[in-house]
Amino acid sequence: MPVLMPGLQNSSWTWLGMVMLALGLFGTLVLIAFVFFFLRYFQLWFQAYMSVADVSLLSLIRMHFTKVNPNVVVQAKVMSAQAGLNIDRNTGISTRRLEAHYLAGGNVMNVIHAIIAAHRAEIPLDFDQAAAIDLAGRDVLDAVQTSVYPKVIDCPDPARSGKTTLSAITKNGIELRVRARVTVRTNISQLIGGATEDTVIARVGEAIISSIGSAETHFQVLENPDMITRVVLSRGLDAQTAFEIVSIDIADIDVGENIGARLQSDQAEADTRVARAQAERRRAEAIAEEQQMRAKVAENQSHLVLAEAEVPKAMADAFRKGNMGIMDYYRMKNIKADTSMRDSIAKGGDTKNKES
Repeated sequence: MPVLMPGLQNSSWTWLGMVMLALGLFGTLVLIAFVFFFLRYFQLWFQAYMSVADVSLLSLIRMHFTKVNPNVVVQAKVMSAQAGLNIDRNTGISTRRLEAHYLAGGNVMNVIHAIIAAHRAEIPLDFDQAAAIDLAGRDVLDAVQTSVYPKVIDCPDPARSGKTTLSAITKNGIELRVRARVTVRTNISQLIGGATEDTVIARVGEAIISSIGSAETHFQVLENPDMITRVVLSRGLDAQTAFEIVSIDIADIDVGENIGARLQSDQAEADTRVARAQAERRRAEAIAEEQQMRAKVAENQSHLVLAEAEVPKAMADAFRKGNMGIMDYYRMKNIKADTSMRDSIAKGGDTKNKES
């Protein structure tokens, strides 16, 4: 048999020792890690094991590295198992799905509580739908509770609008102030993408105002307030909302002002102002026209004065040319004096008649 040289034999033993040392260190580290995780998560694993929650120790270790709170996941799985929910790894509420929802920022415990409440109330709600509602920002547990126990919404809601009553006017002009209470329950199938309470309140308020406005007199509404609720319920106001309207009740009706009479009074006052404005405009036009006529009279008088100023010139020219004699001049003066005397006598007679 061949005999190894002493140097090669020592080298082989050295490499073998190093490998054994490395394996020993690795095994020690693995053992330490196993003991660490076992001691840390044994209680949770044992709790899940005793509750038949199907949570393995490897899953707990994986949660440690993925920054998932194992207490939340284990508690959720235990609650699901004890409530009789499907926790199958493929079709039910599996550990992986709970981890994914936790990492997505969802409220795992709220979702599990909602699913258990829906299961007890025989409301169809699976994990995917509940998780989607939770990630959409809705309180899925409150939605399930509202679906089981309907809640009452004030219309209008003083906390939202600051108003305590709705104001509507009938055809005879009387204002009615109405306060309604709307009973709703959650429509889980419409919870994602459905309108909120504000939309329901706005729709109900609009329908109430429209119903009162179609009434001939306010006496019809006061005598039969359920007429409003029947009309409002028949309109299907809960369409495309996250709620289903159970009932609408008129809590209070008060008679307000006579809006029709006030509007007629305001209209009459406005018509009076318009008539006054038109009369003032016509008076101003008449004054302007009078001023224009006076200006025309003054203009004609000035033309007359200018024409009378030309008479002496024409007479002088006629004397020079021999067209007019001295006797003609005196005859004209006599006629003028006679005319002036007659005018004076006529004016004196008119004055005496006025005095008498």
